[in-house]
Amino acid sequence: MKRTHHCNELRPAHAGQLVTLTGWVHSRRDLGGVIFIDIRDREGRTQTVYDPSDLPAEVFDRAAALRSECVVAVTGLVRLRPAGTTNPKIATGEIEVVAQALEVLNTADVLPFPVDDPDAAGKVNEELRLKYRYLDLRRPEMTHNLRLRSKVATATRVFLDEQGFLEVETPTLFKSTPEGAREFVVPCRTNPGLFYALPQSPQQFKQILMVAGVEKYFQLARCYRDEDLRADRQPEFTQIDLEMSFIEREDIYTLIEGLLQRIWKTALNVDIPTPFKRLSFQEAMDRYGMDKPDTRFAMELADFTEVFRASAFKVFSGAVANGGVVKAINVKGFADATQGQIEAMTETARSFGAKGLAFIKIEDGEWKSPIVKFLTEAEKAALQTQLNLEEGDLVLFAADQWLVACEILGRIRLYAADILKQRGQLKIPADRFDFLWVVEFPLLSFDKENNRWYSSHHPFTAPVAEDIPLLKTDPKKVRGQHYDIVVNGVELGGGSIRIHQPDVQKTVFEEVLQIPPDLVKARFGYMLEAFRYGAPPHGGIALGFDRLIAILCGTPSIRDVIAFPKTAKGTCLMTESPGSVEPKQLRELYLELKAPKPQ
Repeated sequence: MKRTHHCNELRPAHAGQLVTLTGWVHSRRDLGGVIFIDIRDREGRTQTVYDPSDLPAEVFDRAAALRSECVVAVTGLVRLRPAGTTNPKIATGEIEVVAQALEVLNTADVLPFPVDDPDAAGKVNEELRLKYRYLDLRRPEMTHNLRLRSKVATATRVFLDEQGFLEVETPTLFKSTPEGAREFVVPCRTNPGLFYALPQSPQQFKQILMVAGVEKYFQLARCYRDEDLRADRQPEFTQIDLEMSFIEREDIYTLIEGLLQRIWKTALNVDIPTPFKRLSFQEAMDRYGMDKPDTRFAMELADFTEVFRASAFKVFSGAVANGGVVKAINVKGFADATQGQIEAMTETARSFGAKGLAFIKIEDGEWKSPIVKFLTEAEKAALQTQLNLEEGDLVLFAADQWLVACEILGRIRLYAADILKQRGQLKIPADRFDFLWVVEFPLLSFDKENNRWYSSHHPFTAPVAEDIPLLKTDPKKVRGQHYDIVVNGVELGGGSIRIHQPDVQKTVFEEVLQIPPDLVKARFGYMLEAFRYGAPPHGGIALGFDRLIAILCGTPSIRDVIAFPKTAKGTCLMTESPGSVEPKQLRELYLELKAPKPQ
């Protein structure tokens, strides 16, 4: 039987037509001897009807024996559903197909979990879903995610093609560059003792493409990082990767805002206003405590360094005396926080090295806290005015070095917001998307443990032009031409204008990052040489494609938008990978295993 229509296609206008549908048995109901079977394919569902008075006995018996997920082909007449029996929840809910013939194309065993339950993701253990991923992907919710992912990929390619970009594939067998995250290494049989590395990004290749005169490059790039996993991280992932020549930062901002406008319109039919808001790294940390702030709610950090400079509360005044700051946030309506919630926030502070967490509860018209007795009237007045304190508020403090104090309150801000959302005290519309650029990052960060500078982004990021003389004299003050695009507290991606002058790049490698010259030559020699032959000014960005799709699908985990994701331990439960290899393969690669064999 050849399919004439898909299962989301038939409407009242098709009434009277003889049609053939193919798909899976989504559900079966026996009502007074008449059997109703919903047939499902990728597009949707259609109800089919099996009446024993109109069917040969063997066809009716075949229908009666079907179980969920059997694969069938059904031929019958389309008719309008009787009055009062329409189903507004599905697009084909006004019609049904009265079966005349039924062919069972394949049977299905009893399923380990139902695929017709829209709440299966919450009811079924995720490990079971991943083991039987081919069943999990049959669920309409997962099919929707994959369709939307494909739709967005196409929209991305169309938009960038319109802007004159060339899609170029870069190698996935690269060389090890240990300055970044941990890599996956691949032994090379034809060069014993040597290894490839799977690329963490196409960074170096796309810069070489700019030297080659491509000018506008992009790809939906596969990248690999051997890192500990979480909800928004996988060992292999996809990013929208692009690079342009002869540009400045403003060109990137305009391009990406246009791309995201196209994506949101295509995926959700939502019009995103542009230009996006911009925050410097300093302002983002000062106001929100993190460089990827969720600006859909207030609860901003306030600075009280000068207020408490001479405070009788030595924790505050001592922090200021040591060059630190005193910051606070007011969590409105959270004075009734439980002891467990207070302890959770205190543990957050301790994880950054703080000894504890000072707080004040405003309850029954009183300020309740062990620290209140140390506060002067002037200090109380400053808190009252700056934080607009009211009954039911909870004030939380951090007194430490600037960055640490900001990060402590930034984490606590998100924790408190989650609690308030669960309690219904903080309402954020599901269709609200707050986009912003975070800019003017420091080019370098200092590693106290190793007593050296390292790149805040990566070593190819260009310093702000007027700061280049500071590279050797005062690296802390050097700003990078780096930018991150953030939406609703999620970093969608980041990029920068690159260093294109070989002398500046060499200075950053050898004198600032203190990479020995022979190591620079071994790892990056070909790039420095390429830059000697006329490298244009260039810059780019990479957007996390999986994260982007997860936001569009409204799911917190990127595993829900990847066809075959790995678990938190980096394993594929369906294929049972990673797996062992034969001794012969190891011999061919000149490798010998020292690790104990898995039990």
